[in-house]
Amino acid sequence: MPILNKDMQLCISISARPSNIGTRFHNYLYEELGLNFIYKGFQVDDAEGAVRGIRALKIRGAAVSMPHKEAVIPFMDEMDQSAAAIDAVNTIVNTDGYLKAYNTDYSAVVEALKFHRIDSAKSVLVRGSGGMAKAVIAAFKDSGFAELTIASRNPQTGKALADKYGFKWISESDLDSVTAHDVIVNVTPIGMSGGNEGELSFPQALIDSAKVVFEVIAMPIETPLVISAQKAGKEIITGIEIMASQAAIQFELYTGVRLTDDQVKRASNFSRVSI
Repeated sequence: MPILNKDMQLCISISARPSNIGTRFHNYLYEELGLNFIYKGFQVDDAEGAVRGIRALKIRGAAVSMPHKEAVIPFMDEMDQSAAAIDAVNTIVNTDGYLKAYNTDYSAVVEALKFHRIDSAKSVLVRGSGGMAKAVIAAFKDSGFAELTIASRNPQTGKALADKYGFKWISESDLDSVTAHDVIVNVTPIGMSGGNEGELSFPQALIDSAKVVFEVIAMPIETPLVISAQKAGKEIITGIEIMASQAAIQFELYTGVRLTDDQVKRASNFSRVSI
C-alpha cells in the first residue's frame, strides 16, 4: 500500500457494528493493484453526520450497513435505480461532492440465487424487514419466487414490504407455529457479533425441515444458524459470500476497476483472517 499522501482517496464503511471484513477486502486489492486508495470502517450512530462528513472530507465512497441503509436516503443527491426501487442504500459514491446512492446487496443476492440454482418454485421464509431485507426480498421477487413469507418484529414495515411485492406477513412471535418452508433467510442482527452472537434466528424445527438456509450475517462467519444448518446437512448461502459479491461491485464503483473472479476469491479469503 502506498505511503499515506494528500492525493490518496479514502473509502469507508458506516455501521453500528463494523467488522474488518470490508476493510481487509478492499485494502488487499488496493495494494495488489497499486491503487492510491485506503479503506477504513467506522462505528456510526449518526447517519446524517456521517454523510456530511463524506461530502465535506471528499471521501470517495462509503459502504452503508445496518441500521443506516434507509436513514441516509434524505441526504443523497441521486438514487440509482438499484437503491430507489427498494428504498435502501448500501453504497454511496462521491463524485466532486455529488453523492449518488446504490444498492449492491440486491445484485449480490440475485447472483447467489443463480449460482446455487435455487428453484423459484420453493417456498421462502424471510425473517426481517429492514434495509437489507428490502434488497433480499426484491431479489427473490425478481428471481421469480412467488411463495414468500416475511416474519418481522415491526408490523408496519413488515406488512408494507409484504404488500409491495404481494407476499405474506406474519409476526416474529408466530415463528414457533409456522409450517415448514423450503428456504429460510435470516436478515436480522440475531446471531451477529456484538451482542446477539449466541442467539439462533429460527426455531430448530424450521431449520431441520428447510432445504436451504440463507444467512445474511457475515460476522461471525459461522453464526448459530449456520452451525445448526451445517449439522443438519443443509445447503447454505453465507453472509460472507454475499459480502464478497457486493463488495466487488462497490470496488468497481469506487475505482473503475472490474475485478476477476480469482481476485474476488483471494480478497474474500484474506478478509476472513483475523476478523
